Amino acid sequence: MSKSKLSPVSWIELVRRLRKLGFDGPYQGGKHPYMLKDNLVLTIPNPHRKEIGVDLLTRILKRAEITREEWFESR
Repeated sequence: MSKSKLSPVSWIELVRRLRKLGFDGPYQGGKHPYMLKDNLVLTIPNPHRKEIGVDLLTRILKRAEITREEWFESR
């Protein structure tokens, strides 16, 4: 477990860091945009909210198979 704590991020920051970690997109899907990496389709929240909270960010990283260490290195 990393010493660093996750903190809320803006939608733009989420997309930027996911791209650094090898994801393409975002593409417009049905209700939500999504990003792609190999065979993984990662649904991301719509960009209208101010910040993506820690709970949602944790779920996104888990679904994307991104470790906390990888997330912090992607800054």
